[in-house]
Amino acid sequence: DYFITTTDINRPGLQLSGYYDHFPSERIQVIGKVEYSYYSSLDEETKMDRMDRYMSYELPVIIVAREQQPDEIMIKAAKKYNRIVLTTPMGTTKFIYKLLDYLNEFLAPETLMHGVLVDVDGMGILITGESGVGKSETALELIKRSHRLVADDSVEIKKIEDDMLVGKSPDSIRYFMEIRGLGILDIKSLYGIGAVKPTKIIDLVAHLEPWVEGKYYDRIGLDDEYINILGVDVERITIPVKPGRNLAVIIE
Repeated sequence: DYFITTTDINRPGLQLSGYYDHFPSERIQVIGKVEYSYYSSLDEETKMDRMDRYMSYELPVIIVAREQQPDEIMIKAAKKYNRIVLTTPMGTTKFIYKLLDYLNEFLAPETLMHGVLVDVDGMGILITGESGVGKSETALELIKRSHRLVADDSVEIKKIEDDMLVGKSPDSIRYFMEIRGLGILDIKSLYGIGAVKPTKIIDLVAHLEPWVEGKYYDRIGLDDEYINILGVDVERITIPVKPGRNLAVIIE
């Protein structure tokens, strides 16, 4: 019945001392050695008063770190207000770092896009376009040229930071690629572990579209084009496709 809605974490030292102005009760509460040592130094009546008030807030979860065991007063107050209390043997700082990394990824805004994500010389390039335009074939040629596949057909994209998008493949189709006329290819088995990568930051979108006679295409590289994904503007280039064009070399 509890929901974690923020990646921020609170260490309730001030609250255990009785100060509740601006208390971020919506955050995960982590009680480290310093906070618990202070709490343990209080007399029993003060402990009961402080813990009763602390637990009265709608706290998503309280985690006591560094193998410290909650005392009976804390457990009694948690049961009274139906709060969740957990413990971890990890040191407080190390645990918080791991927790923040997990929350930043798990709670990140996400979307699913049709395309192919490849790592080309360290740059994450999302190849988009209509079905049958040649996205997978272009990616396969890039893999043959020692670049790496991240995802084919469906790309899961998460906004890890304000200006950082990370893409990966759905688990069910990871490292597989569909080539019309051939079927499903297992890229990891065919080309080795060096031909695939689990995740990649998206730096550029390469949009493939059929060549249209008479349509204006940038010929000198001065036109800046962007696509907005999850509120982040990503640079995009539009590459017209027609027989005889080596798309892999152009993208490379």
